[in-house]
Amino acid sequence: MKTGIVGLPQVGKTALFSMLTGVTPVAGRREDAVGVAKVPDDRLERLAELYHPRKLTHATLELVDVASLTEASLRDGTGIAELRGVDALIHVVRAFEDPSVPHAGGGIDPRRDIARLEFDLIVSDLGQVEKRRERVQKDLKKQRSAALADEAALLERMQAQLEAEKPLRTMALTAAEEKLTRGFQFLSQKPILYALNVGEDQAADLAGAVAAADLAAEPAPKTGVVAVCAKIEAEIAGLPGEEAAAFLASYGLQESGLTRLARAAYQLLGLISFFTAGEDECRAWTIAAGTRAVDAAAAIHTDLAKHFIRAEVIRWDELLALGGEAAAREKGKLRLEGKDYIVKDGDVMHIRHSG
Repeated sequence: MKTGIVGLPQVGKTALFSMLTGVTPVAGRREDAVGVAKVPDDRLERLAELYHPRKLTHATLELVDVASLTEASLRDGTGIAELRGVDALIHVVRAFEDPSVPHAGGGIDPRRDIARLEFDLIVSDLGQVEKRRERVQKDLKKQRSAALADEAALLERMQAQLEAEKPLRTMALTAAEEKLTRGFQFLSQKPILYALNVGEDQAADLAGAVAAADLAAEPAPKTGVVAVCAKIEAEIAGLPGEEAAAFLASYGLQESGLTRLARAAYQLLGLISFFTAGEDECRAWTIAAGTRAVDAAAAIHTDLAKHFIRAEVIRWDELLALGGEAAAREKGKLRLEGKDYIVKDGDVMHIRHSG
């Protein structure tokens, strides 16, 4: 899963990307920067305290800092085109006041900046839909087919949605229609997380900062909001865990911006984590909510799915409370689940297989 980080100049998007991934893009570059952010998870850390594994592997988020998105590239369409290859968007929106840092949009107005980018996404998609409709209509004149007729009807609905200046992510689609549109990579259909970059004076009341920006007043499908303070995140980036926690506490914060941003991204994308735990390795695995046990096994290794027999399952907190698998097995707390079991967030799983 690849997520693109976008935003107007000097809103803090590249700084946030660097803090999350440890990658510092070259100043003045034209190429997009790619990095991987480790997803903090206290549940995994506590499992590691129980097992003392030789290896600890967190889930990760692949992030792309889209350098090509500028005012000029928005006008000519080249910046927008670069966004088609990502699965979701994080739109960094400026909410901090700093007279020394000019803002491309004028005064601080998060809703205006969000609407500005959304409009460009909609216009790009509208052009795509119009071209595709022309092609489908020509094909229908040559040969009538149910598939083409269905696509023509869907594209007509999409055009009406876009002409009303509404993003495609707010349009109700059936599973078949979702599949039909997947190849187009429509930009306004992608899930989007608004990352409100606030000042230090707002850090102690992040919920209040979001409310003041009026971003949560109209919740929309496939849309999320999270507030972060890039300046504070920069301060804690190189600190050991205990020092970072103390620094956050001095601002009234209990967790880092990365933790909150990752949680919001997982919720937005419909993702959960399950764990495998042992002396060799404790690891978090990312899957879609609603995934069956056999498909979760495939996320570990395809052979596990191919030779799947049963999954031994227990919740992470129950495992910790019992003191380990041996005690859990002795008390009959390890459940045996079949391939159709729907994996829950926080499950610890051991896959029994015949391979």
